[in-house]
Amino acid sequence: MLDLGRTFLQSVERNPGACALVDGDTRLTYADALVRIGGAVRALGAAGLARGDHLLVVLQNRWQMAVLHWACQFAGVIVTPLNWRAKAEEIDYCLKDSLAKAIVYEPVSAAAVADSVLAQRVLRVGLGGAAGAQQRLEHWLAAEAAPAPQARADDWSLMLYTSGTTGKPKGVPRRHRAERAAALAHVAQNRYAYGERTLGVMPLYHTMGVRSLLALALLDGTLVCMPKFDAGTAIELIERERLTHLYLVPTLYHDVLAHPSFRSERVQTVRKLGFAGAPMHDALLQRLDAAFRPDLFVNHYGSSEIYTFSINQDAVRKPGSAGKSGINARLRVVKLDAATPDDLAARREEGQIIADLAGDEAFEGYHNRPDANAKALRDGWYFTGDTGYVDDDGDLYVTGRVDDMIISGGENISPVDIESVLSLHPAVDEVAVAGLSDERWGQKVVAFVKPRSAAVDAAALDAHCRQSDLVNFKRPREYVFVQEIPKSPVGKILRRKLVAGEFEVVREPLSPTSPTAPAAPTAAAAEVTR
Repeated sequence: MLDLGRTFLQSVERNPGACALVDGDTRLTYADALVRIGGAVRALGAAGLARGDHLLVVLQNRWQMAVLHWACQFAGVIVTPLNWRAKAEEIDYCLKDSLAKAIVYEPVSAAAVADSVLAQRVLRVGLGGAAGAQQRLEHWLAAEAAPAPQARADDWSLMLYTSGTTGKPKGVPRRHRAERAAALAHVAQNRYAYGERTLGVMPLYHTMGVRSLLALALLDGTLVCMPKFDAGTAIELIERERLTHLYLVPTLYHDVLAHPSFRSERVQTVRKLGFAGAPMHDALLQRLDAAFRPDLFVNHYGSSEIYTFSINQDAVRKPGSAGKSGINARLRVVKLDAATPDDLAARREEGQIIADLAGDEAFEGYHNRPDANAKALRDGWYFTGDTGYVDDDGDLYVTGRVDDMIISGGENISPVDIESVLSLHPAVDEVAVAGLSDERWGQKVVAFVKPRSAAVDAAALDAHCRQSDLVNFKRPREYVFVQEIPKSPVGKILRRKLVAGEFEVVREPLSPTSPTAPAAPTAAAAEVTR
């Protein structure tokens, strides 16, 4: 199998004048990008980074970030990207864990780098006048050169860090061959064509962003960089750059549709939609289908560890379904308390989703984390920590996380099922469901609602749930009306913050009959009885 450096050379040799990267007024063809990659490869060597070394990168989605990623693939350096919002202690942790020899950053991250003790002990490379830098990334990229691939398919390509929402971040190292296999599968499963053009807004410290970058290079495609998401700017870029494909998390799709400047005619060039990272509720799915009328609408379920678990290429036909296993994957659903991969759940029985580690896209274990490996890797299978079930057609439904499962009165309740029902109420903008401690029931189902309008209260939402196919024991017992639903940088609901009371309630009464929102942020707006 080709390594990723040679993969990029394919596009250069095949179509050197094709546009590879757009970032504001900057436009780089594949030939342009190659000479800048060569400059960065030379600079990496001069800085003492050799094949197998780690480079910590704290950058937004800029053309420089994309070029640096490719330079590492040529040089055999393990690119180790980190959220540009990272705090000093996170930088310290990742530098210590990865033994990175240098850190690349920009002004938005300069304060955190300055406060990082370990960052002062490695080479600091800054972009855009970032304070405290010893070298400038601009100089690295200005020195044009023709790079020769130094890595091989079995070398390490990158190491992504998990979010760490439930503990310290886990490093996920991935080899060139696994990354290329994942990119090839992404092309096939999303039906990419030569010259595809997509919005590069999913961060390059996240598997969704990396996958877009690599997949486009297989087909002489164009990545239109967006350093920081803004819905209005996204719409302008779609229209101006005539983008053909969008691959986003549901939160960003929601924001695009909600923006005052959105009109279907402005996005008519987009023929393919894909989403991942979080479930998409039925209401948003329907609104997107009506607004874009895409030829392809893909629900992509995966993770940093194993990029693709399953694919549903017709998300509208079967809302909520994650489809069947991807090209390079094997999946099972085992019982929630399963000790082995052979303890299978029955059809329609909710259990834990596991994936075969022999798949071409699979990782080989966490970096320096034997505790995490012991928990997640068993008998050649990866225990994802996700819950779900398989329906009678063999299609997978992802219902949440094992840790998010609500146990109320002895019943296992998935938040996703309830969220999907409530999202269909016209007065609900966004919703998240969590289990709060309850003396009688153990946990009670609480719905946190960001209202679309003031004309909604708990009684109306409870009536909506009663009229749906939601079984009675899953109905929320409390409704909390909030200003915003807390999310991670890539749009995942942070239920732990809801449980901890880290939210702001809507202060005004929501209707003439609704109660005034309480002063205490942990109190519910209304409670309904069983």
